[in-house]
Amino acid sequence: MTPETAEPTSAAPLRFGYGTNGLADLRLDDALALLADLGYDGVGLTLDHMHLDPLAPDLAARTRQVGRRLAALGLEVTVETGARYVLDPRRKHGPSLLDPDPADRSRRADLLLRAVRVAADLGAHAVHCFSGTLPPGTDEATAWHRLAEALTPVLEAATAAGIPLAVEPEPGHLLATLADFHHLRRALGDPTHLGLTLDLGHCQCLEPLPPADCVRAAAPWLRHVQIEDMRRGHHEHLPLGDGEIDFPAVLSALAATGYDALTVVELPRHSHAGPHYAETSLPFLRTAAARPGSATLDQLSSAPTPPLPSGVPSAPLSPRSP
Repeated sequence: MTPETAEPTSAAPLRFGYGTNGLADLRLDDALALLADLGYDGVGLTLDHMHLDPLAPDLAARTRQVGRRLAALGLEVTVETGARYVLDPRRKHGPSLLDPDPADRSRRADLLLRAVRVAADLGAHAVHCFSGTLPPGTDEATAWHRLAEALTPVLEAATAAGIPLAVEPEPGHLLATLADFHHLRRALGDPTHLGLTLDLGHCQCLEPLPPADCVRAAAPWLRHVQIEDMRRGHHEHLPLGDGEIDFPAVLSALAATGYDALTVVELPRHSHAGPHYAETSLPFLRTAAARPGSATLDQLSSAPTPPLPSGVPSAPLSPRSP
């Protein structure tokens, strides 16, 4: 066993959630009620202008209201920070922790600090974040230095709050792979509250190991898991069963690690039919989790699923990466 792997522990029942970035056309209260009615265990709550805006006034009071609603519905929560335009209406995911302007980096770090406070108030499993893309004209060594420097106060706040900061390897970003996560972890001195968001579709997309092996290798650092389908070499989030992932194998591996936080469906470009995909994803995952080894798509889809609402396309007309 190498330092980057761990022996599996006893299997634990998986708990599934759905990301609010895939329900962007719903009011937050309606989205939470929908997920509770469908039987989800929790929610991946993306802080955004339509769902608990982190920049609007009275954040603490609004957070307490959301916390009461989550408790009444019996939903667990992880706080996600992947909103596309919450900081800059002209730059997707901008500014980032890698930007040349220290003031811009500080704006992104401030968003993460706000997310830590929200997560602490909600009793969340973790706060999710990502590095950002390499700015033009910036060398990688400088970018890694900026990332570590910008995350240091966030990690201090997360440590004080007892909330893990779960960094996501994102295709096309500076921190894109599990190996990149370990590079950051070592650069920061392996802090206790630095964890990993593992997006299983991203594993299928670009990791050298199959997704189930990625789960086993990442087990010691797993603090948050996102799930969708994907194809090798294509960063396009697909509904479950529309790509190449062996879900029974992946979920079996995840359960065997003892992972006990949420596994959240991540379909941000399917909000046009979010309630439909929320309804169909949970039985798919439960069926896959109950099957050892591999199963065919026909086996996983044997139970009837509701059709898409009339007039709604099965996928966005121009699917792109989140």
